[in-house]
Amino acid sequence: MAIRVVRLGDPRTPGEGLRLGTVRRPPRGVPKSEYASRDFYDVWLPELAPSEELVKIALSTPDERQWQTFVKRYRAEMKHPAAGRLLSLLAAFSQHAAFSVGCYCADETRCHRSILKALLEEHSARLE
Repeated sequence: MAIRVVRLGDPRTPGEGLRLGTVRRPPRGVPKSEYASRDFYDVWLPELAPSEELVKIALSTPDERQWQTFVKRYRAEMKHPAAGRLLSLLAAFSQHAAFSVGCYCADETRCHRSILKALLEEHSARLE
């Protein structure tokens, strides 16, 4: 049992479990009834997505300084009580169930999901 960090829209892998979309917006042009069948997500969890302002920074192809600002600000957003409770909940669930969290970005190293992965580790989550 563990959490996988995935790219939403990529084909699911065996044993991946429930897929959580940690994105600010649902996929464009996809009917809500098809989110799961088209390998986006089963449950939408925008509370773990960066704010609209930070999404704009991330989508602007930031240089290293801007990326570090993004990381710092996203981590600050995830310190809010509601986000912290969700991170703790997911970490606890990871001890007993397999599931995945993800985002649409092609490059995980320049995506909030890389930071989310680190945050989950800091909350003692089991990660694949």
